[in-house]
Amino acid sequence: MRFKGLDLNLLVALDVLLDERSVSAAAQRLHLSQPAMSAALKRLREYFNDDLLQQTGKRMVPTPHAMQVSEQIKAVLHDVEALISQSTLFDPSSSQRRFTLTASDYIATVLLAPLLRKLFRIAPGLQFDILPPGDTTSSLMEQGKLDLAILPESQLSTSHPSVLLFTERFVVVGCANNPMLSKPLTEDKFYEASHVVVKLGRVRPASIAQTSIDARGRARKEDVIASSFLLAPELVVGSPHLTVMHERLALKFAEILPIRIAQMPFNLEPMSEHLQHNEARATDPGLIWLIQQIQDQVQFTLPMDAN
Repeated sequence: MRFKGLDLNLLVALDVLLDERSVSAAAQRLHLSQPAMSAALKRLREYFNDDLLQQTGKRMVPTPHAMQVSEQIKAVLHDVEALISQSTLFDPSSSQRRFTLTASDYIATVLLAPLLRKLFRIAPGLQFDILPPGDTTSSLMEQGKLDLAILPESQLSTSHPSVLLFTERFVVVGCANNPMLSKPLTEDKFYEASHVVVKLGRVRPASIAQTSIDARGRARKEDVIASSFLLAPELVVGSPHLTVMHERLALKFAEILPIRIAQMPFNLEPMSEHLQHNEARATDPGLIWLIQQIQDQVQFTLPMDAN
């Protein structure tokens, strides 16, 4: 299809070229030959009367004009995708659609794993990309590259709608034979203990639990730093360390590891997990169906009154 003399398929090529900044990488991503991608770049340069990508040493660098139009191109492609989604009937039993979600390892374990076991029975053709939250989550949501994000309230985008899924308490976890947990844990004992602390990402390194504890103005002994809440229970086994983690995740690990769960020795606000999607996808029938499946799964396995 052409619009004012431009083959609109070339916009897809330009978007990928600006993302990859490499003709060969863009060709591989679009399943094209390198000569075909080079030809597409040549046509784009002629149409825009601009080099778009310039060779600088071993790297290709976008020109100022390319940087200027980059976000506009993403917005156009996103709007086209949203239009197609809105006008297409969605049949989960036969759909081959791939959904892209962002969720923490904790959410993947307590919510998405049981949900996917159900969905693979009723919608066997669906595919899922589950990305960890990170420094680019907000931009991916803005660009329409995420179908859904499941995030704590503090990490939500203010530009898109969200709905509360459930709340979660934090608990203290230690080895089953840790003498510190043989009786009610006091606040002083908590701070005297060595800890496994989970830190995530670069821009926002502290977890919600760590941020809440830090806000009390009293530092823990961070003897072990872990990059995932799935590692923390393993790291306290056979050690004097304690860790703070989500109650539901701790209960899952208590079924397979020799750990003991204790209540927090001071008040720590529960965490709320929310479901968010790009506002342009509000009428996407496939997304509406998936959101309902997630909400149903929460009611089935993570009831709101569990806390």
